[in-house]
Amino acid sequence: MFAAPGRRDVLRTLLGGAAGLALGASAFRRAAFAQHRPVSISTRRLHDNLVLLSGAGGNVVLGVGPDGAVMVNGGLREHSADLLQAVMGQTGSTRVRYLFNTDWHVEHTGSNESLGREGATIVAHENTRQYLGAEMFVEWQHRTYRSLPKPALPTRTFHTSDTMMLGRERIEYGHLGQAHTDGDIYVFFRDANILVAGDVLTVGTYPLADYTSGGWLGGLVTATKLLFDLANDQTRVVPGTGPVQTRADLKVQHDMLVTLRDRVGKMMRQGMGAEDMLAAGVTKEFDERCGSPEVFLSTAYRGMWLHVRELGGIV
Repeated sequence: MFAAPGRRDVLRTLLGGAAGLALGASAFRRAAFAQHRPVSISTRRLHDNLVLLSGAGGNVVLGVGPDGAVMVNGGLREHSADLLQAVMGQTGSTRVRYLFNTDWHVEHTGSNESLGREGATIVAHENTRQYLGAEMFVEWQHRTYRSLPKPALPTRTFHTSDTMMLGRERIEYGHLGQAHTDGDIYVFFRDANILVAGDVLTVGTYPLADYTSGGWLGGLVTATKLLFDLANDQTRVVPGTGPVQTRADLKVQHDMLVTLRDRVGKMMRQGMGAEDMLAAGVTKEFDERCGSPEVFLSTAYRGMWLHVRELGGIV
């Protein structure tokens, strides 16, 4: 597990002093440097008892049942008060029984401490709990994240999959493997047919494989396929940020990632580095839809080197 200090030290040694490219292009950096000012939280009803709240740093799905509410993700810490005020407007109280973290990154975990202190059960993959409880150095950002206080740490963790009920609504959740991180999870409101994909699915940007916490491009391919297989043509898929997507959008992202995984692997076998690939236009047909490829490519390249044995023929 990358959260263990010894393994992180090994990872830093392997990767050396890499510089992340074009950090201004990443949503991850925007979240880290967001201004501390009130924000407007928009709401959209997804189903009878499910609401999408946007504007707090990342998408939040709120489910309201007879015994309390369930939140999937909690926005940025600096916007938590605004978010929880919006939650109260939907529920009549701030009583949230369960809070899911789809990964450890700050745009999804900002309400952990507030809700944890109020007694909410915080649900996450065990790897996410380890990251949140440790000091995390994100090399491509040149930034260290402090560990969260005990009330903000997940109190219900799992390794593979599990279920719970929200009134009569069945909630299924499971691990997505080594993808955006190695603690990514999906949360599927099965009866409402709402699938929360977290940052494995992106809109208008390239998905990022944060190799400092176990993500990699090959894992993003696998995770996107898993989400596609869970969904059907009527499923509404909620990404980490941005508008609701469809199963067809998952297919588009999956096919793009397969193409780029194969191209990057081929260029690595030719001895090319990330800057060489960028200059060669490895992503050019996808840039109009996904924007600047620099951060995606630099992180994907570093993550691929951590999986060279799986790729074969490189070393």
